[in-house]
Amino acid sequence: MLGPSVRTVPWRANLQIGESVKPRLTAINGPCRDSVFPIGETPLSIGRDPSNGLSIDEGLISPEHCSVGLDSTLCVIRDLGSLSGTFVNGLPVLERTLAHGDQITVGNSVFVFSNEEHPGNESSSFRLNDTGSGEAPATRLRREDLRYLNPEALAALPPNERIARDLQTILKVSATLGSIHNVDSLQWQLLGMIFDVIPAERGAIALGPEPDDLTSVVAWDRVAGPQQSVQLDRGVAQQVFQERVALLSQTAASATPDAAHGVRSVMCVPLIHLEKVIGLIYLDTANPKVQFSEDDLHLATAIAGVASMALESARHVEWLGFENRRLRVLGNLDHDMVGESPRMREIYQLIERVAASESTVLVLGESGTGKELAARAIHRNSSRRDQPFVAINCAALTESLLESELFGHERGAFTGALTQKRGQFEMANGGTIFLDEIGELSPTLQSKLLRVLQERNCMRVGGVRSLPLDIRVVAATNRDLLKATHDGSFRQDLYYRLNVVSLTMPPLREHKEDVPLLAAYFVVKFADKCNRHIHGISPEARRVLMEYDWPGNIRELENAIERAVAMGSSDSILLEDLPETLLETRAPFPIGTSTYHEAVRQLKRQLILTSMDQSENSVTEAANLLGVHPNYLHRLIRNLDLRVLIKKSPRN
Repeated sequence: MLGPSVRTVPWRANLQIGESVKPRLTAINGPCRDSVFPIGETPLSIGRDPSNGLSIDEGLISPEHCSVGLDSTLCVIRDLGSLSGTFVNGLPVLERTLAHGDQITVGNSVFVFSNEEHPGNESSSFRLNDTGSGEAPATRLRREDLRYLNPEALAALPPNERIARDLQTILKVSATLGSIHNVDSLQWQLLGMIFDVIPAERGAIALGPEPDDLTSVVAWDRVAGPQQSVQLDRGVAQQVFQERVALLSQTAASATPDAAHGVRSVMCVPLIHLEKVIGLIYLDTANPKVQFSEDDLHLATAIAGVASMALESARHVEWLGFENRRLRVLGNLDHDMVGESPRMREIYQLIERVAASESTVLVLGESGTGKELAARAIHRNSSRRDQPFVAINCAALTESLLESELFGHERGAFTGALTQKRGQFEMANGGTIFLDEIGELSPTLQSKLLRVLQERNCMRVGGVRSLPLDIRVVAATNRDLLKATHDGSFRQDLYYRLNVVSLTMPPLREHKEDVPLLAAYFVVKFADKCNRHIHGISPEARRVLMEYDWPGNIRELENAIERAVAMGSSDSILLEDLPETLLETRAPFPIGTSTYHEAVRQLKRQLILTSMDQSENSVTEAANLLGVHPNYLHRLIRNLDLRVLIKKSPRN
């Protein structure tokens, strides 16, 4: 079979050919797409942690996922105990010697390995140009005119050698493609089989929803060599996508930069699945002795019809494989958190790993990000799940009361201690104790907590004997404890005792894709409490929820939805049901929608600007003119994005 081998090589890498190349990875998919990473004497480590040579902030990638390095004269990839696995050419590996062209999959990122022994085997690139050849006269073939996909038309054809050969080719393509479930491999095989039966010099198979968004492309110039570009006129591609027709045209070769002489035959047929164009097959030749015929167009279109279903099936199988790997990571985790964003999937993976150990955990994050839910998830997925989980807020009590609450007290230990009381540490014995707002502990209690962590025993206030403890400690804070150790407000030795394993809950503004899911969850929760029937959230209200920065994080979102459910009167959450703070977001509403709220917003802006001008930019005087508190006016100026319009004044 002519054409390329079944190696996946990036069409968008744009590497320079002819230079002395070293072993390297070229990213063809994922956050690092189109980037090239050389491999030297020091192994290239890949993972989520910033300390890696190649750091990829993606939930499916482990902190230290895999490494690629030289072993003598060979290049070896090693999996470093990752959760989601390292794949080479679609197969999971623990350690493997890489060959030129191997495809490496790490999370959602895909790399192609290249080495110096094969500097010329880079893929040709596939580009859309604007030569205007799409306006040339062309044979147009619609689906209803297809010879081989229309049983009545096929039965009416006279038997001949060409038809028999074409039917045999279609059957071969159907049988071969049906057994391949990797999209890239399937595309290369398909292109090779097309080259066997159609005299094309260049060819490409491109998948995507539209010509300018082709996400999976294989392209090959089998005459001029792999370093040559395969180009397609943008107008031809647009006709194929928009009109769902197959095109065959004969154009002057001088119109294209990659042809040398003669007449250029161009063929482009759509890949259609369920009445939707999912890509195209492109073929051309500039050989003056060979031109595509209408029979070739019928055959290529029939092959495209068979291949479309196989390609879509392979893409679905790949998607199912990805979902299976993702759900295997998340499926065994018992938690009450809501969110499917990459940041939250990363949190779920960390919780699953941390829960299996007995290490002390420090949960960091802003207020309202769900630190206690993370702590409960750690407990519920640990070996202590059947034992007590005790939570205490260290900022809610005075020092003396908190000491008694944590450690308990003996009868008569202090005025009012009429009976013996067990402390929270005793109550949590055998299970997990969650110390929320740990940064608010007084220096005295910090010292006592340090002893508990070191000795694993405690003594009641007024007691004379130590009580052994078998507990796991999970602490949480919204403070920067490392900074607090530097200014002396938090003990450094206690910090390192607590920070054995740290887990940072992301603020809501960093995973806004979870806002609709969280909002829907809270709507159901509070609609049930308020005995209301609410079907959903209006598009305008959802847009405001997505644009707001949520300084109070998930807790603020929960309160906003609770208010909307309680105050609303329709079967949907409307814009006017949301708190006023959310309606003062900086992005204006589209023209023609939400005109009332946009008018109110613009009126507020104008009133504030006018009052500030009258008061010579004094916030206090402007607040008096408006009849509001200065703090409220400051908030309005911030929410309405007026700070850049108001000049600073010493009187502020």
